[in-house]
Amino acid sequence: MIFGLFRKNPHRDLVERLHEKIVAQSRLPAFFVQPYGVPDTLVGRFEILTLNAGLLLERLNQPPEPGPEVSQALANAIFSHFDDALREIGISDVGVPKKMKKLAGAFMGRGAAYARAFDRGETELAAALARNVLGGAGDGAALAAYALAARRRLADTPLDVLMQGDVFFPQP
Repeated sequence: MIFGLFRKNPHRDLVERLHEKIVAQSRLPAFFVQPYGVPDTLVGRFEILTLNAGLLLERLNQPPEPGPEVSQALANAIFSHFDDALREIGISDVGVPKKMKKLAGAFMGRGAAYARAFDRGETELAAALARNVLGGAGDGAALAAYALAARRRLADTPLDVLMQGDVFFPQP
């Protein structure tokens, strides 16, 4: 129905709070020094944000509702912010869709790679993180330990706590 297009997103405020938590966590200076060694570049910041967002999206995407619905709304908000960021750094209106397609591919690819790596163990996760986040120029063991701790903490967080916008990532 066309009127659904104009309906207010009931999770808008929650999604903004969750997005703010992801961004705040991803900007912690500890990620950009040893032992993590994420490059303090646009690409490095994208990679650590992708990791943290992916962990929260994975947790939210589990039943019951409204977890999966909020997960989708959060993913939409993340990409909306990516679009805004591209425009702020001067990418033209013509270039934004091409860049967004690349970002979406990278974001989704990282999520799939990390999901497979989580299933295969910490060594595989460290290798995937070293390859993607560190560009193959470092050891992903510290990032893997962080990701595993974050995943456990998010899994242990009740959905009703997350629905209040309270996300408790571990300190890196």
